[in-house]
Amino acid sequence: MKITSAVLDKLGAEQPYANSKPLSIAEVDLDRPQQGEVLVEVKAAGLCHSDLSVINGDRPRPTPMALGHEAAGVVAEVGPGVTDLVSGDHVVMVFVPSCGGCLPCAEGRPALCEPGNAANGRGVLVGGGHRLSRNGQPINHHMGVSAFSTHVVVSRRSLVKIEPAIPLEQAALFGCAVLCGVGAVVNTARIPAGASVAIVGLGGVGLSALLGARLAGACQIIAVDRLAEKLDFARQLGATDAFNAGSQDCAEQIRQASGGGVEFAFEMAGSVAALELAYRITRRGGTTVTAGLAHPEKKLALQPVSLVAEERTLKGSYVGSCVPQRDVPRFIALFRRGLLPVDRLVTGQLGFADLNAAFDRLAEGKAVRQILLPS
Repeated sequence: MKITSAVLDKLGAEQPYANSKPLSIAEVDLDRPQQGEVLVEVKAAGLCHSDLSVINGDRPRPTPMALGHEAAGVVAEVGPGVTDLVSGDHVVMVFVPSCGGCLPCAEGRPALCEPGNAANGRGVLVGGGHRLSRNGQPINHHMGVSAFSTHVVVSRRSLVKIEPAIPLEQAALFGCAVLCGVGAVVNTARIPAGASVAIVGLGGVGLSALLGARLAGACQIIAVDRLAEKLDFARQLGATDAFNAGSQDCAEQIRQASGGGVEFAFEMAGSVAALELAYRITRRGGTTVTAGLAHPEKKLALQPVSLVAEERTLKGSYVGSCVPQRDVPRFIALFRRGLLPVDRLVTGQLGFADLNAAFDRLAEGKAVRQILLPS
């Protein structure tokens, strides 16, 4: 079938993207779903920094690639072997398909699924091959989803069925921002009630982590970013303190405000400088969690003695250490009860015509979560 999709043909376009137009809005061909796959009409897709990191080359991926990985939609057709979804079901898309059979999946860690991550790296579906093409040439899939499209074919293992009560433009956030941010707090770090927390980097994932920390009962929540507007917004969402990461003595200010450092620091900016700051403001015996995806060539300089003498923990969090089939419904239930107001992160809706310019706003920190409405 013919669909409309946003295709990235090469990495590293110059800003402003409104002028360079790295994403071409093209008519492409989409094959019907094969064994274990589903055709979904995309109703809403969030613009995430991980998409921007592919556009600017920080997260190298094979091109041409149809971008987008955070989305929600409606099932249009199921392929052979799919028996638990029907046309009309509402679904959230998850950007790591879990095979269910590899060791990480067997251990309850589907974010680390070996076949799923290998397929994502190659730009193919976990079942193998491409379902997108243009003029007979294959187009790579972004994280098994390619959500900046009117329709997608994805693995059943990339979908979580949800109740239709939640608007799909809000449900889309649960495919990445909420999973990665809230999950890092409640799954990866498992912060106890009354803990002191710092969030370094206040994008969609960082602000979701802030909401997760408030939900978990953190006593002190310190927001850290370079933009005053984001610090003000973080206070509105529940931050007890806010500090500008551009200040020369930012780390010392935070250590003083937290009595020697926080128990849990979360790096959500995807930069080495942000991770170094998060580590510096973590107290003795504390835990530093990084969910930001820095360029793969970047290195972190660390004093190993601090890990030992201070009994420090440094750990990564991918997809918030979530089990999506369990956590997406749970987080949505918390949202519907008013305990996880992630809808406040939405800073605008747009169509395909404004997509390139929207990534300028994201790169400049002028937007948290913009939602593409493809159809």
